Amino acid sequence: MKVGDRAMLGRLYETEDCSVARALELVGERWTLLILREAMFADSTRFSQFQASLAIAPNILTKRLSALVEAGILHVPPGSHEYVLTAMGMTLKPVVVALARWSDRWIGAGPVRFVHDTCDTEVEHRFWCGGCQGEAQPGDVQVRLRSAEEREALDAARLS
Repeated sequence: MKVGDRAMLGRLYETEDCSVARALELVGERWTLLILREAMFADSTRFSQFQASLAIAPNILTKRLSALVEAGILHVPPGSHEYVLTAMGMTLKPVVVALARWSDRWIGAGPVRFVHDTCDTEVEHRFWCGGCQGEAQPGDVQVRLRSAEEREALDAARLS
């Protein structure tokens, strides 16, 4: 589909057998990562807080919050009107920090630093190799296909 002179991406990537594409189906919509940023770092939990901090249209915010709840990234406890990050949602925190750090380096420094609560030192995002027990440089990280058995084992561990 095209809008003006630019292609518009659909929400789903049915033809892609790719972990990045599957993640984008959940968190790749416009506003979604900003909603998660607010939940992670601004302690936003209520619809009104998200709307006030992001100036997002209510209908869009409703859709994004519903999708995050449906995906299991946010949870609304029974009898509550608050959106709470789940364990799944909290594991996206390093992704949001890495994206912000990338932007700081290549686009322009943002207004915040991400620091360790205990010592107030800025956190770093690194590739770590469990085999070598050392840091790996981005250029040293390559892809290898998983066997069907490896994929099944990872899925089984995720579902257990």
